[in-house]
Amino acid sequence: MKRNSSFHKKYERFCEQTFCLKSLDLFSLSGKSAIVTGGGRGIGRTMALALAEAGADVTVASRNLENCVVVADEISKTTGRNAYPGKLDVTDKESISQLVRSVQDKFGRIDILVNNSGSTWGAPFEEMPLEKWEQVLRTNLTGTFLMSQAVLPAMKQRHWGRMINVSSIVGLVAPPDFMNTVGYTASKGGIISLTRELAAKLAKDGIIVNAVAPSFFPSKMTSAFVQKFGDKIREANPMKRMGVEDDLKGVVVFLASEAAGYITGQVLAVDGGYTAI
Repeated sequence: MKRNSSFHKKYERFCEQTFCLKSLDLFSLSGKSAIVTGGGRGIGRTMALALAEAGADVTVASRNLENCVVVADEISKTTGRNAYPGKLDVTDKESISQLVRSVQDKFGRIDILVNNSGSTWGAPFEEMPLEKWEQVLRTNLTGTFLMSQAVLPAMKQRHWGRMINVSSIVGLVAPPDFMNTVGYTASKGGIISLTRELAAKLAKDGIIVNAVAPSFFPSKMTSAFVQKFGDKIREANPMKRMGVEDDLKGVVVFLASEAAGYITGQVLAVDGGYTAI
């Protein structure tokens, strides 16, 4: 078989650039620019801090700009990294476009996108209002689609990118009987399918797309639910606890870094073993 010398030369250069890193250096995000949607609170704040601690400059974006300002200030003070608070409505294309332009003007690049913005609404299936179903789908699933679409040109230009979509264990398995959030469940399953689609289509452009599927993590959005059903949630989990901040930090850094350079289209459940039973 004829040797393709051009291909092998390119492959050798790729190996020289990629495989010379030491193990811990693979996790460094120094020089990278990240956007975390829904970054003003909860697991979004946790992931934004983690990316900054690994060396990235981070844009913290959500509808509540005040929360983003607080988190950006925390990032700057604790990590020394550049942090930019941005107002963002992931259901509004113009809002997304304005944020992307601002990030490119400030940092000159967009390397990492964490699609974390989300909403939910609780009601039995037969009583779920259509407008609430559509609202949740528009925020969780359509918002992920629109944000990914908006940052794609910047990632393609550099032939390097990481998209990390926040799904949920209820996108993988049926939710417990006491959880009546059909719109949320459907949207998180849709995010997993979207992740696989984008991973397959964008790999040729050097863009890696994966999803994180957390179990129950205490947050403002889940506070009432956890207060009511916390004991049942813990009892159903093999580790007998809910997630804490540190359970997500390493995961998001890993998926954003060179360490995950050959992993795409995957869903990483961060659930204490819940989906294993």
